[in-house]
Amino acid sequence: MSVSSVSGRDDRVVTADGHLAKILREMAGPDATAHPDQIAAVRALVADGSRVLVVQATGWGKSAVYWAATSALRSLGKGPTLVVSPLLALMRNQVSAALGGGLTAATINSTNVDDWDAVMSQVESDAVDVLLVSPERLANPTFARRMAPIIASAGLIVIDEAHCISDWGFDFRPDYQRLSKVLFASPSIPVLATTATANSRVTADVAKQLGEETLVLRGSLARTSLRLSVIPGLSSLQRYAWVDEALGQLVGSGIVYVPTVSETTRLTDFLESQGHKVAAYSGQLEAELRERVEDDLRDNNLKAVVATSALGMGYDKPDLGFCIHVGSPDSPVAYYQQVGRAGRAIDRAEAVLLPAETDERLWEYFATSSIPDRSNIEKVTSALGDAGDAVSVPRLTDVTGIRKGRLEALLKIMAVEDAVERVSNGWRSTGKRYVFDEVKWEGIVDARRFEANLMRRYAAGAGCLMEFLQRALDDIDPGPCGTCSVCTGFLPEPGRRVDPGRVEEARVRLRGVDVVIEPRKLWPTGLSNGWRGKIVGASAGRALTFADTPGWDHVANILGGPDRNLPDDLIRGMVGILTRWRSSWGDRPVGVVAMPSRRHPLMINGLAARIGLAGTLPLFDVLEFVGPRPGDDLTSLLRVEALGESLHLKSGVSLPAGPLLVVDDTYRTGWTMTVASSLLRGAGASQILPLVVQQLP
Repeated sequence: MSVSSVSGRDDRVVTADGHLAKILREMAGPDATAHPDQIAAVRALVADGSRVLVVQATGWGKSAVYWAATSALRSLGKGPTLVVSPLLALMRNQVSAALGGGLTAATINSTNVDDWDAVMSQVESDAVDVLLVSPERLANPTFARRMAPIIASAGLIVIDEAHCISDWGFDFRPDYQRLSKVLFASPSIPVLATTATANSRVTADVAKQLGEETLVLRGSLARTSLRLSVIPGLSSLQRYAWVDEALGQLVGSGIVYVPTVSETTRLTDFLESQGHKVAAYSGQLEAELRERVEDDLRDNNLKAVVATSALGMGYDKPDLGFCIHVGSPDSPVAYYQQVGRAGRAIDRAEAVLLPAETDERLWEYFATSSIPDRSNIEKVTSALGDAGDAVSVPRLTDVTGIRKGRLEALLKIMAVEDAVERVSNGWRSTGKRYVFDEVKWEGIVDARRFEANLMRRYAAGAGCLMEFLQRALDDIDPGPCGTCSVCTGFLPEPGRRVDPGRVEEARVRLRGVDVVIEPRKLWPTGLSNGWRGKIVGASAGRALTFADTPGWDHVANILGGPDRNLPDDLIRGMVGILTRWRSSWGDRPVGVVAMPSRRHPLMINGLAARIGLAGTLPLFDVLEFVGPRPGDDLTSLLRVEALGESLHLKSGVSLPAGPLLVVDDTYRTGWTMTVASSLLRGAGASQILPLVVQQLP
């Protein structure tokens, strides 16, 4: 290396250090000082153009590294920084942080479509220091083409929440992994990858993707402000009652994590009925409402947000006082990431886990649901090869028989290996064969099951909780914390004692909330029996419970068991639905129809008879199944075709004009009820009102 190049590097080091000091002062105050690894990371990016992976605990200051590097590189005449960020909440926080550091930042995401052209024009004219985009947005072919010159001229590329680009990460996203190959293609552009949640396997995988010369900076993941606790053995209603009582005693505001979208609304409804100021949050909320809930929590206008993991990575509320988990995440890595939202700028924050009896089933689902199936890959490969051109997802669904959600996930995985590509009118083959790596996918399932087992041990209190998380994440310096519930023997109130009165209040509230079943609106395209377009079938119906709703959590075992009459408490619950529902009816039902069943004929016929008796309504035995039962994993098109062949009106059917209640045990896809309703409407019924015991996800 020449003297002049050494001298130039020395100058860049000075520039890097100066901009880091400036950014820290602006973001954290005049007394802020840099961590040694912050200095090393910014120097590597600015002075050496290196690729750097930073694995540090939440609150350590990872964002300061890329804002400082951006500031320094821009002062040296380099192009803008491109930040690939996985969540809208994360983007909004980063835009605010960049502005706080004196940088001009903009974002392109699903909430600001009308601003995209203006933002892109600003970036192309070099008027923006930082552009934040989602991996899904970059996966759009048209957008990716426009972004190509911007990527090529970028001064820095940042992959935030970098565990997402690893197969082994707890939040693996194929779009993220595929794009990493494009983003890392230019060796002249420095790259920074950051995460707070990576064990050794994930760290090594991400570093390998970045390149052999990657600088890995990894620190201790211990969080001294967090007071970790586990309270096992509570029933579903007791967990609701525990949260109700705890919210009256916990300091500050916080997040209550639940595993499903439906649980966010159920628990929120109960807590609101108990006088708590709370809100539900999930990825299904409209963007404007999500932002409002985030802001209300940040401003302490809410005691708690009941959220799925969608409120996790990057949400910035330094004084968040607690995180309660109603049910366990599927890995210690995911759990650490979520509780890491709390206690960033306060001395003490509570992180309480209330394990659920349904955890094991959910863990197994998450371990296997995203793993591709070899036969499905062959079906997709054959369909795209035969087409010779782009094929839409609905058409691929019909041709392959793979359900839409599973198909879309499979296509993204195949795109990682460049076997298929997304174009404006669907997907097409690239001509490159996808090689199914059975050993790799089996290894991933095994790793996920291993991590689920670690979570099982954590929930059982097998040793110091913080040390357990540190070891699960392969921390460099694990050790007992001395503050968790295992180390101290103390639990946050109400501890293991749950007020029976609150439990009963939860039971009454949850049993009084009916599940509304929305009817199917359109027939699948391509049916051979003439059904097409708008469906004339069922109206909105009712279910006693959705999945494992607390209050009715014994329903799943009853419906999964032998054919027998339903117990009296379920019958009373079903009659209670009719009492609450009838105010929204137009005409009163004129009869009850039991759905024919191969599995539970006694149960369904007995329920129909009890409903008829309660409402003094006659029973009509008018439907029958003929032939084999349709498979469980069929697409909508194939399922309706099969039902059209097997579900019939009995000969000589005569129905009175008027609404009919149609009773069944479960409701999943809705197609059986839809086909039955269409047949009954064709036989003279004016309206069909579905009434089922359990709606399934």
